[in-house]
Amino acid sequence: MSIKKIEFPCSRDVISSLNSGDQVILTGVLYMARDAAHKKMLKEYDEKGKFPFDIKNQGIYYAGPAPAAPGKIIGPVGPTTSMRMDSFTPLLLDMGLALMIGKGNRSSDVKNSIIKNSCVYMAATGGAAALISRCIKKQEIIAYKELGAEALRKIYIEDFPAIVIIDSNGNNLYETGKAKYRKTEIENA
Repeated sequence: MSIKKIEFPCSRDVISSLNSGDQVILTGVLYMARDAAHKKMLKEYDEKGKFPFDIKNQGIYYAGPAPAAPGKIIGPVGPTTSMRMDSFTPLLLDMGLALMIGKGNRSSDVKNSIIKNSCVYMAATGGAAALISRCIKKQEIIAYKELGAEALRKIYIEDFPAIVIIDSNGNNLYETGKAKYRKTEIENA
């Protein structure tokens, strides 16, 4: 299986060419936010009609870093369980968000919104926070500094590894992977 290298942000054509199960290496700008920042972003949108950054064709990494060691750009920063953002996600996708990275499955509402908006959901490896932090070359807090680790950050990543879990057609690796395993298990019984 080949690994796809993607410069981000990218066009919707690139996003919609990705398939569930594809291994990708991302380089470019992403935003980092967990549930507390998502809640504030949507409140700000309700009150001011805008987000703290231009959300069109952007990506969000669901994470909050641990404190950085002296001389380091950022501390260990593994993916957060994505389901925590499910109530916020359909609106963000409708507003132009193209890509999400986290861990764990998503609700049917999110899956339907991914299909509707030609987006993708990717997973980063849980438990690899220290290794993932090496891919983050720059970071800055752009909003909600009072949230500490959960503040909204703009990050520049290089060679960030991820796997496409739900593609723009709604194919879900967590579902197809289970089905493939069960088939193999039955065949080998």
